[in-house]
Amino acid sequence: MGGSGVPEHTMSVVIPVYGGEKTLAMVIDELKPYVDGGVTDGGAAFRVSEIVLVHDHGRDDSPRVMRELAAQYDFVKTVWLSRNFGQHAATLAGIAASSGHWVVTMDEDGQHDPAYIGALLDAAIASGTSLVYAQPQNKPSHGFFRNWTSRAAKWTLSVVFSGGHARDFQSFRLIGGEVGRKVAAFAGAGVYLDVALSWVAPAPASAPIMLRDEGERTSGYAVKTLIAHFWRMILTSGTRGLRLVSAAGALFAVAGVFMLVYLGIQYLLGATLPEGWTSLMVVMLLGFGVTLLSLGMIAEYVGVSVNMSMGRPAFLVVDDPARLLRPADADRHRDSA
Repeated sequence: MGGSGVPEHTMSVVIPVYGGEKTLAMVIDELKPYVDGGVTDGGAAFRVSEIVLVHDHGRDDSPRVMRELAAQYDFVKTVWLSRNFGQHAATLAGIAASSGHWVVTMDEDGQHDPAYIGALLDAAIASGTSLVYAQPQNKPSHGFFRNWTSRAAKWTLSVVFSGGHARDFQSFRLIGGEVGRKVAAFAGAGVYLDVALSWVAPAPASAPIMLRDEGERTSGYAVKTLIAHFWRMILTSGTRGLRLVSAAGALFAVAGVFMLVYLGIQYLLGATLPEGWTSLMVVMLLGFGVTLLSLGMIAEYVGVSVNMSMGRPAFLVVDDPARLLRPADADRHRDSA
C-alpha cells in the first residue's frame, strides 16, 4: 500500500551486469528515490521493491561492486550465473528471481533514465497491456553503422519473418511480473527474450524516452556477436521463414508449368526452339519447385518440434488483468464480492 493507503504498483528492476564496474553504483543511486515510492504523471502510485543484479561474467570488477551494493542496500538482490550466457538469458534469470507486480528491465551503462519508469507504467495502464517498450526519441550513441543495421534487422524480422512488433524491441521495457516470470520458466535455451514475450503478451505499448550517452563504456557486442544475435532473432521468430521456402518452391513449380504450356504452344505454331533447351528448362523449373516445396513441408514439421523445444506454450493463464493495471479497482471489486 502507498503512504496514502492507495494500493501501489510494486516494481522489480532487473539489470543484467556484464561490464558495470564504473556505472552500476550510479544507476542504483538514481533508482534509490523510487524505493520510497513515487507517483506517475497519470496519478498511479508505484514503488521499486527490489533491484535484481544478474552477474553475467564480464571482464571487469563488476562482482565486487555488486557485493558492495547488496551489503549496503537491503533492496538490492544479486543473482550469480555459472558462466556467461548473454544478455537475454541473464535478463530471464533476473526476471525469474523477481517478485514485483511489474518488472522493469534496464541496461547497466546508465543509458536508461529511471525517471521514465513512471511513463512506462502510464503507457501500460492507458493501453491495458502488460508489455511496454521505451521508444527512444534520439539515436543511441553507437555510431551510424550499428544504428542503421539495428533498424534494418528489426524491420527484416518484423516484415519478412513476421516478427510482430520487432521494431519496438528495446532492452528498456516494462513487463507484467506474472507474464515475465512464466516466460522465464518456459523459454528454452537460445530463445530471444522479446520473441518469447510476443508469444504470450498482448500487443505492446510504447512510451517516448530520451537515451543518455554511455560515456566511456564501449559496447560489449562485436560484429560477430551482433550477427549471431540477429540470426537468433530470426530462428526463434517462428516458421515464417520456412513458409517462404515453400512459397518459393510453389512459384518455381508454377513457372515450370507455364513454361511447358508456353513452349508447347510455340512448338504447335511452328516456332523453332533450341534442341534440348525446352525440356531442360521445364525439368529444372519443375524439379526446383518440387524440391523446394518438399523441403518447405518437411521444415514445417521440423518447425513444430522446434517450437516445442523452445518452450512455446499453447496458452498462458494469468490473473485478472485489473489486479495488475488498477490495483485499487481490483481491491474494491474483491471487497464487494
